[in-house]
Amino acid sequence: MNRVSTSQGIMAFLLITLTLLLSGCGEKQESRETFLEGRTMGTTYHIKYYDEQGQLSASQLQLQIDAVLKDVNQSMSTYIKDSEINTFNRLPANQVMPISEDFRAVISESIRLGESTKTLDVTMGPLIDLWGFGPDKKPTNRPSDEELATMVEKIGIDKLILNKQGLAKTVNGLELSFSATAKGYGIDKIAQLLESHSITNYMVEIGGELRIAGEKPNNQDWKIAIEQPDAAPGERKVHRVLSPGTNGIATSGDYRIFYKMDGEIYTHLIDPVNGMPIKHDLVSVTVLHPSAMTADGLATALTVMGMEKAQAYAKQHDLPVYLIGKSKDGLVIYSSPAFKPYL
Repeated sequence: MNRVSTSQGIMAFLLITLTLLLSGCGEKQESRETFLEGRTMGTTYHIKYYDEQGQLSASQLQLQIDAVLKDVNQSMSTYIKDSEINTFNRLPANQVMPISEDFRAVISESIRLGESTKTLDVTMGPLIDLWGFGPDKKPTNRPSDEELATMVEKIGIDKLILNKQGLAKTVNGLELSFSATAKGYGIDKIAQLLESHSITNYMVEIGGELRIAGEKPNNQDWKIAIEQPDAAPGERKVHRVLSPGTNGIATSGDYRIFYKMDGEIYTHLIDPVNGMPIKHDLVSVTVLHPSAMTADGLATALTVMGMEKAQAYAKQHDLPVYLIGKSKDGLVIYSSPAFKPYL
């Protein structure tokens, strides 16, 4: 949805998670414990797994992991000039472009989530540029109401045509950005690779988003932590520790990435309906879903909705969701009925 990744605001989530996951490494284990790390999609990945069979060396597996992530990046990175997504972004209107299986999976789910939530829109690149958001950038001028209204009319997943032949746009200048779903998809692809090698107890993380399966040795649950969003600047505290079971886990929040301009505070998350950065009390959203890609997209979409609408959406769709809002009296916590078993 945004070229500024929501996971940049929750790096403490990753650091705390890894601390918890790596605790107990000195315990006697029947299965082999392996930890891999590297770089992808402009960020880092960390993988921990337990291999009972031990038939594949860690170096061999990492080569396969890096190859999978390279393919995903080549398909979906807006920073690679000849990537599949950039090829589509340069395409004129009403011209169908054949797309890869990976690209089709991500655009299909992005469209589905966009239609369902109304707050996830992977065509928002030009709107984000209009505001001046981007890597290492901040807005310097507020777009006029007329500029915003004109831009909102030019974006939208309803201006995409996806069929068996490929993907097309109905207006010139429409661009895609998969920053709200691509990392999650990369995680899902790595999980599939691990499972193809009969590895069923693992943790895969890319840029703060996770997917966990199985257990640690001695029937121990994997544990993750949600960050305390009102911690003092420079401090990182644990808000809640979860046992997420076998799920993808994504957390989105606007409490670390925001800018002040003309006396107003602007977050990096934009509402596609009115073209404005969000202004509400919801500061952290954690979503559990079997697919890390879906969890990733939903976390962003619910953050844009705000507390009340996010609660209603979670109840309607029976989603495991944990929301943290701010009020004058402190934090406001909401745990959906489907989330309670993981607390």
